[in-house]
Amino acid sequence: MAIAIAIIILVLLSTVLLVGASKRRDRAATGLSKEARQRDKSNPVLTDIPTQPSGREVEAAAVAARNEVPAPVVESAPEEVFVPPDPQTLGVTRRQFFNRSLVGMMGFGLSGFGGACIAFLWPQGVSGFGAKIKVGNIVEILAEIDSNNGFLYKPEGRMWITAYPNNAVEKARNTYSPAELPGMTAGVDQGFEAGVVALYQKCPHLGCRVPNCVSSQWFECPCHGSQYNQVGEKRGGPAPRGMDRFGVSVDNGVLTVNTGMIVQGPPIGVNTTGQEAEGPNCIGQASDH
Repeated sequence: MAIAIAIIILVLLSTVLLVGASKRRDRAATGLSKEARQRDKSNPVLTDIPTQPSGREVEAAAVAARNEVPAPVVESAPEEVFVPPDPQTLGVTRRQFFNRSLVGMMGFGLSGFGGACIAFLWPQGVSGFGAKIKVGNIVEILAEIDSNNGFLYKPEGRMWITAYPNNAVEKARNTYSPAELPGMTAGVDQGFEAGVVALYQKCPHLGCRVPNCVSSQWFECPCHGSQYNQVGEKRGGPAPRGMDRFGVSVDNGVLTVNTGMIVQGPPIGVNTTGQEAEGPNCIGQASDH
């Protein structure tokens, strides 16, 4: 309780001191003390002298004077006509640079994609199997056939090339297609010892690679025993037809085989050459597929 009373007394004393100090400031603004003002009042010479205004009065008068003075009017400058900048002087802005770069990159990417699509769809030149293979001069081919015991294998075309006898050409003309005949009739038409035939290496039964049999001078499939004479005509076994062959052409004595054109072999019973087995068969001895 005593502490509360002491606080109240201190607050009252502080208030009194502040009021007294403000009054002293007002008196100090006149520059005269209380005793001096009392003496001035009793002096008749000084009674006609006007009293000095207080500080608050001076401040109030200054504020009133400022409010009465009108603010200076500043005339605005005349509007200038807008002149667009010269594009050549301005050059390329940052936005234009990025926009053009973006469009250019997109165009470049689309061009590359389009070029890749065109390259993929564009027909390409092929070589090896599936293309036209120039085998060589028929005279040289017949010599190779003879040196290889009647059978010449060309791995790049997956084909066998054998001689076709001139004495069987008339039967061939009545049996085989125009795509096969140029090679078979080359011996008669162009004066060679014999013609040639290009046979696909696959057996038409189940697709095994058919090897030649030197002893019988036939083709004999080791998978299921199908047998074909030297020009690929069926002579036995489960095959549904003779060996398939390729379309050929002969130009100035040069044989070209189109391995992209496979012609189905002759049907069962066709035997234009009449060739029989010339020795023991190889069925059961060969293991090559």
